Amino acid sequence: MFEETGARLQFAGHETFPLRYGWLKKAFDAVESCGSNQTKHIFTSERAISDFGVGKNMVLSIRHWAIASGMLAWEDDGLGEIRPTPIGRLILKQDPYLEHPGSLWLIHWNLASTPGRSATWYYAFNEFNEPFFTRDLLRQRLLRRCDELREAKRLNETRITEMTLKRDVDCFIRTYAARTAGGGRAAFEDGGLESPLTELSLVQIHDASGSFQLRRGPKATLPDQVFAYALVTFWREFYPTRREFSLEAIVHEPGSPGRVFLLDEDATSERLARLDEITAGKLRWDESTGLRQIYAHDLRGLDEKRLIATMYSGMDLGAAA
Repeated sequence: MFEETGARLQFAGHETFPLRYGWLKKAFDAVESCGSNQTKHIFTSERAISDFGVGKNMVLSIRHWAIASGMLAWEDDGLGEIRPTPIGRLILKQDPYLEHPGSLWLIHWNLASTPGRSATWYYAFNEFNEPFFTRDLLRQRLLRRCDELREAKRLNETRITEMTLKRDVDCFIRTYAARTAGGGRAAFEDGGLESPLTELSLVQIHDASGSFQLRRGPKATLPDQVFAYALVTFWREFYPTRREFSLEAIVHEPGSPGRVFLLDEDATSERLARLDEITAGKLRWDESTGLRQIYAHDLRGLDEKRLIATMYSGMDLGAAA
């Protein structure tokens, strides 16, 4: 899947800063407050530093994360204006301060479900098969994967160096792994604020020597609506003509909800069994024959963004009121 999407793989753009609290809202508000044809230079104008209240490199990092997370998007393949996406508008209008855990899971899904602006994120969750790893191991495997793509003439990027990947892997770790209280090699040195995605506990510090763990299993804070949204977007993006998926495919296929959310088979099957009710019968789970498959009875008629809207309904998000 890494090489099949046709996306230009990017291993930079964040300026070594992981996503921070408030950045997505800040980027969204800046674009929303501009005129319809004045958004292209919001993050690069001479006023950007004073408008955002941070240094130049951090302003560029804010732009990177807003686009990589799917909250904003370029028009005309990066040549036009920057606009809020439909899902970005939905999330940041309903939950601007990311108080609902479902908002964080959606951002993680947008970062890790397809390669592109966050290629390391995609690789780590979809093609990297080591439950325990170090920064060096992840970087080495990623470099080997890039070399394979070059040899197969599926990757034209020649500026991907070991240093570029080292910085990208470091940023990936700091996006997901919370710092230790006692310091040491596993702690982070910059003293900056942690990324909101550390709340998902997907990457955990394994020991003080600098080893990390991808935590696979049930995810108590992952809403069923986000799981359903992820499954539908994966289905439509990569397999629009298929009428069914096996449990094994949803757990193990690169780009699938099982891989991106690090769900095991039991946790995935429990969620699939609830989709009939969530989607009003448009997706139906069947294990009566022992095959354990999810069937699309009306995939076209399913509004996945409406699923997310129902997730926010009735929630007491004071900052969003």
